[in-house]
Amino acid sequence: MASFIKDLASVALSKGGVITFSLVRTIVIARWLGPELNGTIAALAVYPSIFMTIGSLGIRQSTAYYVGQKIYDEKKIQSSIIQLWWLSTIFCLISSYLLIKYFSKSSENNFLVLLAIAPIPFNLLTTYISGLFLGKNEIVKFNKVNWLPKFITMLATILFVIALKMSIDGAMMSAIIGPLVMSVVLLKTADFKGVKLFDFDWKILKSMLSLGSVYAIALLVINLNYKIDVVILDKMSSDFETGIYSKGQSLVEYLWHIPMLLSTIIFARSATAKDGKKFSLKVAQLLRVSCLIIGLASIILVLNASTIINLLYGKSFAPSAEVLVILIPGVLLLTIFKVLNMDLAGKGKPWISLKAMVPALIINVILNILLIPTYGAKGAAFASTVSYTFAAILFLFIYSKLCKIPIKEIIRYKKEDFTFIESIKNKVFKST
Repeated sequence: MASFIKDLASVALSKGGVITFSLVRTIVIARWLGPELNGTIAALAVYPSIFMTIGSLGIRQSTAYYVGQKIYDEKKIQSSIIQLWWLSTIFCLISSYLLIKYFSKSSENNFLVLLAIAPIPFNLLTTYISGLFLGKNEIVKFNKVNWLPKFITMLATILFVIALKMSIDGAMMSAIIGPLVMSVVLLKTADFKGVKLFDFDWKILKSMLSLGSVYAIALLVINLNYKIDVVILDKMSSDFETGIYSKGQSLVEYLWHIPMLLSTIIFARSATAKDGKKFSLKVAQLLRVSCLIIGLASIILVLNASTIINLLYGKSFAPSAEVLVILIPGVLLLTIFKVLNMDLAGKGKPWISLKAMVPALIINVILNILLIPTYGAKGAAFASTVSYTFAAILFLFIYSKLCKIPIKEIIRYKKEDFTFIESIKNKVFKST
């Protein structure tokens, strides 16, 4: 438990930095660019974001699994990571460029399109390498460098947008700096000296891609559920509505950092856990703790939505408050999926998520097409909430059956849950 709390405190501090620096950046972009240009940025960024899931090939997850299980030599895995990186980078750059040019209304400015895809090589490299840290359960080491790119990106945004007044060009350029720094830091931290760029070990590559492709497909469907509303808004509505939605969505999704700070540890420990059911019971406890914290935070957000939006982004984003309130129930319930799915993914069973997310995605697409023309950003928010709720409830039943743990045992609060919260609080305050 002591090592778990140490990891939790480390991840919490890192996530706190990530949230703070990301939020400051969104505030700067919102206040200096306004809803329309924010909508343009969201529309340009959504395609590389979706396609990054395909390009990542699930390598972080498969790397964590194989390193955690000590199936292959780590140096050979590193070589395979770099080889897959440069191959997938070429594929992703070309594919993302074509997607934006032919499917987005915001593709008229070719320079902005190039800026939108420029972070891809560095994001892919970061994603690939981070699997090594997760596989070796080096959570503290991983999180020492996790906040740095967000901090540098925030500084670059302030410099380009406020000081140099570069408007949307500056905002897009700043997004490249963070991933670039992260790549350099991780390469040095993981010690990639002596890796082979062209001497392929086909057995390892095949194994990593075989398992990784399943992760990639699962992650693609999951991310589509999060991003498809922006895609349809870009097609069927205005940049203003897209900008309004993107700010409400980004703010409420900060709540997911609570289970995500736990899920990083869950995935790493699940990959090396010996007693699967015992660990799943611990994950269920973490789920209950997450839902309690997110539930309290959600109440605060709902009661103060308009004040928070106006304070952070300005009065021009006032409609984002309604988007936030509509999204809250779905985001809260999808915490069930986010935490429980990381347990199964860490056990090498990422495909299970598709049983819930594929039908949820279909519901999301249908509702977005029906609601966006009339209700704009609010329609997209309602579609997402319905989709998230469906996915969460269905996945809870699937997880219960697969892990042979009754639903009541998963969701019912116990005295130990509050003892666990108290131990975390005492540890954090003691360390500070």
